[in-house]
Amino acid sequence: MPPKLFFHPPLLNSACPWATTPSNLRTLLLCPATGALTTRTSLLAGFPHDDALHRYLFFDPCSSVPAEGTSAGPEIPASSSVEDAARASLNSLGYSPLSLGTYLDILKDLAKELPDVRKQVIVSVTGSAEDVLACYDAIVLASSSIHFPLAMEINLSCPNIPNKPPPAYSSSSLSSYLTLLPADPAIPVGIKTPPYTYHAQFATLVDTLKPAASRISFITATNTLGSCLVLDEGTQLPGLGFGGMAGPPLHPLALGNVATIRRLLDENDALKHVQIVGVGGVSDVNGYRRFKGVGAFAVAVGTALGKQGVAVFENIAKNIGSSW
Repeated sequence: MPPKLFFHPPLLNSACPWATTPSNLRTLLLCPATGALTTRTSLLAGFPHDDALHRYLFFDPCSSVPAEGTSAGPEIPASSSVEDAARASLNSLGYSPLSLGTYLDILKDLAKELPDVRKQVIVSVTGSAEDVLACYDAIVLASSSIHFPLAMEINLSCPNIPNKPPPAYSSSSLSSYLTLLPADPAIPVGIKTPPYTYHAQFATLVDTLKPAASRISFITATNTLGSCLVLDEGTQLPGLGFGGMAGPPLHPLALGNVATIRRLLDENDALKHVQIVGVGGVSDVNGYRRFKGVGAFAVAVGTALGKQGVAVFENIAKNIGSSW
């Protein structure tokens, strides 16, 4: 059986723009309300980020009216505030401009700076199947000099990469990644899945995972929902304005994904060990409890972290009582 994620409290951030810089990661490590953190998804050589093309905005999920302004990095649009109604997000982002090696160097520096912090760090990566295997090797090698327990999340679900559909929608594409992973991994390895919308997609996921059961420790469900559009004369994403949607409008779909995946995993003895990190639209203790109630091992926050900062975790912890 592969190694498990192990952290408490079972609350963390998802791979997102607000987990990009050393300052972002330091803040997340020091937040007392989280048990782990996830880095922004990186590639071996870094992603060719273009501020003009890769941006995000916040919008009101009830009216679809966007807040004024867009952003390309961790700094949210100046016009946005915690109090306003624009709690959903739409993004045309790709991956982090920082390479995997840069993130491992950052983690080494933070480990020296924060010797008493022992949070698990999920290093989110992507690339070709061969690149991902190289990422695994690099993370395992670095783990000997980083006292944070490391895990690797393979992001196979970004909807914003031209001519590269999310591999986790295809059995053959997903299998090409799984078969290259070590059969006896030294660290927890998981995959990040896109939103599935009908039963055959869930069945394909589980059937593809079965031969690789010993290689996979967890599933992060779900990524943003692609091909979404927020129209406004003053504020929209570059080009035609399409992007991946997250925040409250994604929550019911993400919740259904976690519930369905958990049920199907539990129906297969070889996959019962696979943990689920639920992500999608959580901004308060009720969203946290819903994910936990359908079988998530842990709950991750993305858009609400961008809006509220680490206060979103502190508010969840304050209201959770003793029922983690």
